[in-house]
Amino acid sequence: MPVRLHINVDHVATVRNARGTRYPDPVFAAQLCEAAGADGITAHLREDRRHIRDDDVRRLRASISTLLNLEMGATDEMIGIAEQIRPDVITLVPERREERTTEGGLDVVGQRAPIEAAIAMARRAGIKVSLFINPDPSVVDAAAEIGAAQVELHTGEYCQATEPGMTKASAAVELGRIALAARRGKERGLDVAAGHGLTRHNVGPVVAVPEVREVNIGHSVIADAVLSGLERAVRDLRAAIDRGHRTGGLL
Repeated sequence: MPVRLHINVDHVATVRNARGTRYPDPVFAAQLCEAAGADGITAHLREDRRHIRDDDVRRLRASISTLLNLEMGATDEMIGIAEQIRPDVITLVPERREERTTEGGLDVVGQRAPIEAAIAMARRAGIKVSLFINPDPSVVDAAAEIGAAQVELHTGEYCQATEPGMTKASAAVELGRIALAARRGKERGLDVAAGHGLTRHNVGPVVAVPEVREVNIGHSVIADAVLSGLERAVRDLRAAIDRGHRTGGLL
């Protein structure tokens, strides 16, 4: 089966908010992504509302025809919002106000109580729960034990290892970590996704890992869209994912 592609539309909202306008609209962008082949839409509602806002999430829930994945911190505020809006999936992520983007995976053991509260709400509401974690089998085990249905493996270190000047060996090491954690996820009965820093140039080896069934990609596709248009950017990314899955990740 093809690997699912979820497009994160946060940075459409970033551009909108930079000038305080009503455009570009992340909801319209989400609909373009769906038309171009996206299997789902991801949006991160942060505590400081730096990009996606509450009304965006409500409109996405009412407008998109695929699947809505709401990234959020495991806080009382976000749990309440998710229970009201009922996205298809919530992905619990670590969040610090001062960070530019999500850095590192969720501390599943240290944050057990708020994660359990979010999972309890999701079970009542019929919402799937995914945890954004570092590619570590022990963290995968903790995610399974706490009751998650899915893990999303943080691919940031792998993506950094594919940058110019880095060696193929360093990328292979990071890819091996992802593959090992993905296998553990399947062994524990979890769906396995991957995301953070992925582009159409480096996604191939990740989607070639047999257990990886979904990728969440945002910044790179919005960056491509600035130059080539959103629909083409999504189609090019979809083609890169399918090619990587088909050829075993050859770049």
